[in-house]
Amino acid sequence: MPKPLKLAIVGMGHVGSHVLADAASMNIFGEIVCIDINKDVAFGEALDQYHATGIPGAVNTTITSAGWEGLSGADIVIVTAGDSIQKSDDDELPDRAGLVKITGNVTRSVMGEIVKHADTEPAVIFVTNPADTIVWIAQNEFDYPENKVFGTGTMLDTARLRRYVGTELNVSPQSVEGLMIGEHGLSAVPVLSGLRVGWSPVGDQFVPEEVADAVIKSAYELINAKGWTDAGVSACALSLARAVLFDERVIYPVATTLRGEHGHDGDVAISVPCLVGKDGAEKRYELELNEWETKALEKSIEAVQAAMANAGCR
Repeated sequence: MPKPLKLAIVGMGHVGSHVLADAASMNIFGEIVCIDINKDVAFGEALDQYHATGIPGAVNTTITSAGWEGLSGADIVIVTAGDSIQKSDDDELPDRAGLVKITGNVTRSVMGEIVKHADTEPAVIFVTNPADTIVWIAQNEFDYPENKVFGTGTMLDTARLRRYVGTELNVSPQSVEGLMIGEHGLSAVPVLSGLRVGWSPVGDQFVPEEVADAVIKSAYELINAKGWTDAGVSACALSLARAVLFDERVIYPVATTLRGEHGHDGDVAISVPCLVGKDGAEKRYELELNEWETKALEKSIEAVQAAMANAGCR
């Protein structure tokens, strides 16, 4: 009999608890372990969700809390631990990059424990912000397979782009093909040169600056309304987990270190399209960009590198 699939969630705040609830309903994990610096919170979230498995029709998943030893035997690790963006009291958009000093050190601590305890070398999916700098730290400062570490990055920005374009053109977002790349933050770049609906190019119907502004602001409207985001990014993280576990070999824009793409080699991590399968983010794709997109992406890279410098990235 095959071993039941095991998920470890590190960080049981708003996002971690949403990942837990969504994962428990997926009917693919036999075991879910909750890990948090606050052991009472981890215990409470695990117990609450475990009680829900007793409802008729629920999936009989074993849900527990643990210390770092709970990483042993994991097939997937989803990391949400770190500082959070705060609601803004004015019209200024809060910058995820401002979290980097605290969250960078949290990531170094978490990755140290993953390297020590995750004996099966599971895929490690980072949700923590600022996504790009965090992934660079995890991929480049630790002895762990680089392809097995990646972040949700602009996958959620891309979903927001598809939702925006679908609404503007009165079609389902499922019929929209488009990407946001670069920083998961204020400088994310819409690739309108490749935007299609029903296999037809539609990028020339939109102004790139207006699209970028609408997509980026939508995240902060959400944060200023409820104080955090959790549903969308949970869906992203678990879609990536499924892609790894079932070797789906799908292409998503995820945060990873560039290795020659777009003129950068090892000096920055941003979101670019990647093939995601059983070995993690297995292949990066370099897009053919127009002049506006090329300049915007380089500015986005510069923004990420500034955050990396603040995090003490070498």
